Amino acid sequence: MPELPEVETVRRGLQPVMEGADITAAEIRRENLRFPFPPHLADRLAGRTVLSLGRRAKYLLADLDDGAVLVMHLGMSGSFRVVTPDEAHLVAEASFHLARGKNPVHDHVALTLSSGAVILYNDPRRFGFFDLIPRLTLNEHSYFAKLGVEPVGNALSADYLAEKFAGKRTPLKSALLDQHIIAGLGNIYVCEALYRSGLDPKRQAGTLVTKAGKPSAKLSLLTDEIRATIAEAIEAGGSTLRDHTRADGSLGYFQHRFKVYGREGDPCAKEGCSGVITRIVQSGRSTFHCPKCQK
Repeated sequence: MPELPEVETVRRGLQPVMEGADITAAEIRRENLRFPFPPHLADRLAGRTVLSLGRRAKYLLADLDDGAVLVMHLGMSGSFRVVTPDEAHLVAEASFHLARGKNPVHDHVALTLSSGAVILYNDPRRFGFFDLIPRLTLNEHSYFAKLGVEPVGNALSADYLAEKFAGKRTPLKSALLDQHIIAGLGNIYVCEALYRSGLDPKRQAGTLVTKAGKPSAKLSLLTDEIRATIAEAIEAGGSTLRDHTRADGSLGYFQHRFKVYGREGDPCAKEGCSGVITRIVQSGRSTFHCPKCQK
Protein backbone atom coordinates (compact mmCIF):
# COMPACT_ATOMS: atom_id res chain seq x y z
CA MET A 1 0.00 0.00 0.00
CA PRO A 2 1.35 3.47 -0.81
CA GLU A 3 2.63 5.19 2.33
CA LEU A 4 2.68 8.87 3.24
CA PRO A 5 5.68 9.83 1.04
CA GLU A 6 4.02 8.25 -1.98
CA VAL A 7 0.73 10.06 -1.29
CA GLU A 8 2.53 13.36 -0.75
CA THR A 9 4.41 12.81 -4.02
CA VAL A 10 1.11 12.30 -5.82
CA ARG A 11 -0.31 15.44 -4.19
CA ARG A 12 2.64 17.49 -5.39
CA GLY A 13 2.20 16.12 -8.88
CA LEU A 14 -1.51 16.95 -8.99
CA GLN A 15 -1.37 20.29 -7.18
CA PRO A 16 -0.19 22.55 -10.04
CA VAL A 17 -2.78 21.04 -12.37
CA MET A 18 -5.77 20.97 -10.03
CA GLU A 19 -5.45 24.03 -7.79
CA GLY A 20 -7.45 26.94 -9.19
CA ALA A 21 -8.92 24.81 -11.97
CA ASP A 22 -12.61 24.29 -12.67
CA ILE A 23 -13.90 20.74 -13.01
CA THR A 24 -15.79 21.05 -16.28
CA ALA A 25 -16.87 17.41 -16.35
CA ALA A 26 -16.63 14.36 -14.10
CA GLU A 27 -17.11 10.76 -15.14
CA ILE A 28 -17.63 7.93 -12.64
CA ARG A 29 -17.32 4.64 -14.51
CA ARG A 30 -18.54 2.16 -11.91
CA GLU A 31 -20.81 2.11 -8.86
CA ASN A 32 -18.17 1.53 -6.24
CA LEU A 33 -14.55 1.01 -5.33
CA ARG A 34 -13.85 -0.08 -1.74
CA PHE A 35 -17.06 1.78 -0.86
CA PRO A 36 -19.91 3.06 -3.03
CA PHE A 37 -19.29 6.48 -4.55
CA PRO A 38 -21.31 9.30 -2.96
CA PRO A 39 -24.72 9.74 -4.65
CA HIS A 40 -24.61 11.89 -7.82
CA LEU A 41 -20.88 12.49 -7.37
CA ALA A 42 -20.26 13.37 -11.01
CA ASP A 43 -23.01 16.01 -11.00
CA ARG A 44 -21.82 17.42 -7.69
CA LEU A 45 -18.25 17.82 -8.97
CA ALA A 46 -19.06 19.29 -12.38
CA GLY A 47 -18.75 23.07 -12.32
CA ARG A 48 -16.83 23.21 -9.05
CA THR A 49 -13.51 25.01 -8.62
CA VAL A 50 -10.64 23.30 -6.78
CA LEU A 51 -9.42 25.87 -4.26
CA SER A 52 -6.57 23.79 -2.83
CA LEU A 53 -5.20 20.28 -2.76
CA GLY A 54 -3.96 19.06 0.60
CA ARG A 55 -3.17 15.85 2.42
CA ARG A 56 -3.99 14.38 5.85
CA ALA A 57 -2.18 11.13 6.63
CA LYS A 58 -2.73 9.04 3.46
CA TYR A 59 -5.81 10.97 2.30
CA LEU A 60 -5.76 13.53 -0.52
CA LEU A 61 -8.09 16.46 0.15
CA ALA A 62 -9.41 18.71 -2.62
CA ASP A 63 -11.19 21.74 -1.16
CA LEU A 64 -14.00 22.86 -3.48
CA ASP A 65 -15.63 26.27 -3.82
CA ASP A 66 -18.96 25.07 -2.41
CA GLY A 67 -17.47 24.22 0.99
CA ALA A 68 -17.13 20.49 0.35
CA VAL A 69 -13.91 18.48 0.36
CA LEU A 70 -13.31 15.70 -2.16
CA VAL A 71 -11.53 13.01 -0.11
CA MET A 72 -9.46 10.56 -2.15
CA HIS A 73 -7.62 7.46 -0.94
CA LEU A 74 -5.32 5.35 -3.11
CA GLY A 75 -5.98 2.06 -1.34
CA MET A 76 -3.52 -0.64 -2.39
CA SER A 77 -3.13 -0.07 -6.12
CA GLY A 78 -4.70 3.29 -6.90
CA SER A 79 -2.86 5.92 -8.91
CA PHE A 80 -3.58 9.21 -10.65
CA ARG A 81 -2.38 10.24 -14.07
CA VAL A 82 -2.41 13.72 -15.53
CA VAL A 83 -3.22 13.74 -19.22
CA THR A 84 -2.11 17.02 -20.76
CA PRO A 85 -4.53 19.15 -22.84
CA ASP A 86 -2.84 18.22 -26.12
CA GLU A 87 -3.32 14.52 -25.33
CA ALA A 88 -6.79 14.71 -23.78
CA HIS A 89 -8.51 13.62 -26.99
CA LEU A 90 -6.63 10.27 -26.73
CA VAL A 91 -7.99 9.34 -23.29
CA ALA A 92 -10.49 6.84 -24.68
CA GLU A 93 -7.88 5.00 -26.78
CA ALA A 94 -6.57 1.80 -25.22
CA SER A 95 -3.22 2.09 -26.97
CA PHE A 96 -2.67 5.49 -25.36
CA HIS A 97 -3.18 4.03 -21.88
CA LEU A 98 -1.26 0.83 -22.41
CA ALA A 99 1.74 2.68 -23.80
CA ARG A 100 1.93 4.36 -20.40
CA GLY A 101 1.61 1.10 -18.47
CA LYS A 102 -2.02 1.42 -17.44
CA ASN A 103 -5.00 -0.62 -18.58
CA PRO A 104 -7.96 1.69 -19.38
CA VAL A 105 -10.33 -0.96 -17.99
CA HIS A 106 -9.18 0.19 -14.55
CA ASP A 107 -9.64 3.92 -15.15
CA HIS A 108 -12.63 4.37 -12.83
CA VAL A 109 -12.76 8.17 -12.49
CA ALA A 110 -12.02 10.91 -15.02
CA LEU A 111 -12.01 14.61 -14.16
CA THR A 112 -11.80 17.07 -17.03
CA LEU A 113 -10.42 20.46 -16.00
CA SER A 114 -10.89 23.92 -17.43
CA SER A 115 -7.28 23.83 -18.70
CA GLY A 116 -8.19 20.90 -20.93
CA ALA A 117 -6.18 18.45 -18.83
CA VAL A 118 -7.79 15.21 -17.68
CA ILE A 119 -7.10 13.56 -14.32
CA LEU A 120 -7.53 9.78 -14.47
CA TYR A 121 -7.83 7.57 -11.41
CA ASN A 122 -6.73 3.98 -12.12
CA ASP A 123 -7.22 1.22 -9.54
CA PRO A 124 -6.96 -2.48 -10.56
CA ARG A 125 -7.72 -3.84 -7.08
CA ARG A 126 -10.36 -1.21 -6.28
CA PHE A 127 -9.37 -0.70 -2.63
CA GLY A 128 -9.22 3.06 -3.03
CA PHE A 129 -12.23 5.31 -2.51
CA PHE A 130 -13.69 8.79 -3.04
CA ASP A 131 -15.92 10.69 -0.66
CA LEU A 132 -17.41 14.17 -0.43
CA ILE A 133 -17.50 15.73 3.06
CA PRO A 134 -18.35 19.27 4.24
CA ARG A 135 -15.17 21.10 5.27
CA LEU A 136 -16.85 22.29 8.51
CA THR A 137 -17.27 18.71 9.74
CA LEU A 138 -14.19 17.14 8.16
CA ASN A 139 -12.13 16.84 11.34
CA GLU A 140 -15.00 15.12 13.14
CA HIS A 141 -15.52 12.56 10.38
CA SER A 142 -14.67 8.95 11.23
CA TYR A 143 -11.76 9.02 8.74
CA PHE A 144 -9.98 11.80 10.62
CA ALA A 145 -11.35 12.19 14.15
CA LYS A 146 -8.88 9.88 15.86
CA LEU A 147 -5.79 10.42 13.72
CA GLY A 148 -2.57 11.34 15.47
CA VAL A 149 -0.06 14.00 14.47
CA GLU A 150 1.66 14.12 11.10
CA PRO A 151 5.24 12.76 10.94
CA VAL A 152 6.18 16.02 9.22
CA GLY A 153 5.51 19.30 10.97
CA ASN A 154 6.07 20.68 14.45
CA ALA A 155 3.45 18.60 16.26
CA LEU A 156 5.68 15.52 16.24
CA SER A 157 8.22 15.91 19.04
CA ALA A 158 10.10 13.74 21.51
CA ASP A 159 7.96 15.14 24.32
CA TYR A 160 4.79 14.18 22.44
CA LEU A 161 6.03 10.61 21.91
CA ALA A 162 7.14 10.36 25.54
CA GLU A 163 3.59 11.21 26.62
CA LYS A 164 2.13 8.60 24.28
CA PHE A 165 4.70 5.89 25.06
CA ALA A 166 4.83 6.26 28.84
CA GLY A 167 4.07 2.92 30.51
CA LYS A 168 3.46 1.13 27.21
CA ARG A 169 4.66 -2.45 26.92
CA THR A 170 3.70 -2.43 23.24
CA PRO A 171 6.55 -3.30 20.85
CA LEU A 172 8.12 -0.12 19.55
CA LYS A 173 7.28 -0.85 15.94
CA SER A 174 3.62 -1.47 16.76
CA ALA A 175 3.44 1.79 18.71
CA LEU A 176 4.86 3.73 15.78
CA LEU A 177 2.35 2.15 13.39
CA ASP A 178 -0.56 3.18 15.62
CA GLN A 179 -2.36 5.78 13.51
CA HIS A 180 -3.84 7.32 16.66
CA ILE A 181 -0.30 8.36 17.63
CA ILE A 182 1.33 9.20 14.29
CA ALA A 183 -0.89 9.48 11.22
CA GLY A 184 0.35 8.11 7.93
CA LEU A 185 3.54 6.46 9.16
CA GLY A 186 3.73 3.03 7.53
CA ASN A 187 5.63 -0.23 7.70
CA ILE A 188 8.48 0.58 5.32
CA TYR A 189 9.49 3.88 6.85
CA VAL A 190 9.14 2.66 10.43
CA CYS A 191 11.63 -0.12 9.65
CA GLU A 192 14.03 2.40 8.14
CA ALA A 193 13.70 4.96 10.97
CA LEU A 194 14.23 2.30 13.66
CA TYR A 195 17.34 1.07 11.88
CA ARG A 196 18.73 4.58 11.60
CA SER A 197 18.03 5.09 15.31
CA GLY A 198 19.64 1.79 16.35
CA LEU A 199 16.46 0.66 18.06
CA ASP A 200 15.09 -2.89 18.25
CA PRO A 201 11.56 -3.02 16.79
CA LYS A 202 10.61 -5.54 19.50
CA ARG A 203 11.68 -3.23 22.34
CA GLN A 204 8.87 -1.99 24.59
CA ALA A 205 7.90 1.57 23.69
CA GLY A 206 7.80 2.61 27.35
CA THR A 207 11.50 1.89 27.81
CA LEU A 208 12.29 5.04 25.81
CA VAL A 209 10.68 7.23 28.49
CA THR A 210 12.51 8.16 31.70
CA LYS A 211 11.04 7.63 35.17
CA ALA A 212 10.30 11.36 35.23
CA GLY A 213 8.20 10.96 32.07
CA LYS A 214 10.75 12.69 29.84
CA PRO A 215 12.02 11.43 26.47
CA SER A 216 15.29 9.54 26.57
CA ALA A 217 18.14 10.48 24.22
CA LYS A 218 17.17 7.50 22.06
CA LEU A 219 13.58 8.72 21.77
CA SER A 220 14.81 12.15 20.71
CA LEU A 221 17.02 10.51 18.10
CA LEU A 222 14.11 8.38 16.87
CA THR A 223 11.92 11.47 16.48
CA ASP A 224 14.62 13.15 14.38
CA GLU A 225 15.10 10.05 12.24
CA ILE A 226 11.37 9.68 11.57
CA ARG A 227 11.31 13.23 10.26
CA ALA A 228 14.48 12.75 8.22
CA THR A 229 13.40 9.44 6.72
CA ILE A 230 10.03 10.80 5.60
CA ALA A 231 11.57 14.00 4.24
CA GLU A 232 14.17 12.08 2.23
CA ALA A 233 11.52 9.71 0.87
CA ILE A 234 9.35 12.63 -0.27
CA GLU A 235 12.36 14.27 -1.90
CA ALA A 236 13.07 11.03 -3.77
CA GLY A 237 9.48 10.77 -4.95
CA GLY A 238 8.55 7.89 -2.67
CA SER A 239 9.24 4.22 -3.30
CA THR A 240 8.13 2.28 -6.36
CA LEU A 241 6.55 -0.83 -4.89
CA ARG A 242 4.09 -2.87 -6.92
CA ASP A 243 1.59 -0.46 -8.45
CA HIS A 244 2.73 2.93 -7.20
CA THR A 245 3.82 5.65 -9.62
CA ARG A 246 3.83 9.43 -9.50
CA ALA A 247 1.03 11.44 -11.07
CA ASP A 248 3.10 11.92 -14.23
CA GLY A 249 3.65 8.18 -14.51
CA SER A 250 7.31 8.26 -13.46
CA LEU A 251 8.76 6.23 -10.62
CA GLY A 252 9.89 7.04 -7.11
CA TYR A 253 13.45 6.12 -6.12
CA PHE A 254 13.67 5.95 -2.33
CA GLN A 255 13.67 2.15 -2.49
CA HIS A 256 17.26 2.39 -3.71
CA ARG A 257 18.14 3.98 -0.35
CA PHE A 258 16.56 1.27 1.81
CA LYS A 259 18.99 0.08 4.47
CA VAL A 260 16.88 -2.75 5.85
CA TYR A 261 13.47 -3.04 4.18
CA GLY A 262 13.43 -6.00 1.79
CA ARG A 263 17.13 -6.72 2.46
CA GLU A 264 16.85 -9.97 4.40
CA GLY A 265 20.20 -11.77 4.41
CA ASP A 266 22.23 -8.71 3.40
CA PRO A 267 25.10 -7.53 5.61
CA CYS A 268 24.33 -4.57 7.84
CA ALA A 269 25.36 -1.32 6.16
CA LYS A 270 26.53 0.39 9.36
CA GLU A 271 30.27 0.80 9.60
CA GLY A 272 31.80 -1.65 12.05
CA CYS A 273 28.69 -3.83 12.36
CA SER A 274 29.03 -7.46 11.32
CA GLY A 275 25.30 -8.17 11.62
CA VAL A 276 22.98 -9.53 8.95
CA ILE A 277 19.58 -8.07 8.14
CA THR A 278 16.84 -10.33 9.49
CA ARG A 279 13.15 -10.55 8.70
CA ILE A 280 10.64 -11.25 11.46
CA VAL A 281 6.85 -10.99 11.53
CA GLN A 282 5.10 -8.59 13.91
CA SER A 283 1.31 -8.42 13.94
CA GLY A 284 1.23 -10.14 10.56
CA ARG A 285 3.64 -7.67 8.92
CA SER A 286 7.26 -8.08 7.88
CA THR A 287 9.84 -6.31 9.98
CA PHE A 288 13.41 -5.98 8.73
CA HIS A 289 16.17 -5.12 11.21
CA CYS A 290 19.74 -5.81 12.27
CA PRO A 291 19.60 -7.81 15.53
CA LYS A 292 23.20 -6.94 16.29
CA CYS A 293 23.17 -3.12 16.25
CA GLN A 294 19.50 -2.41 16.94
CA LYS A 295 19.01 -2.62 20.71
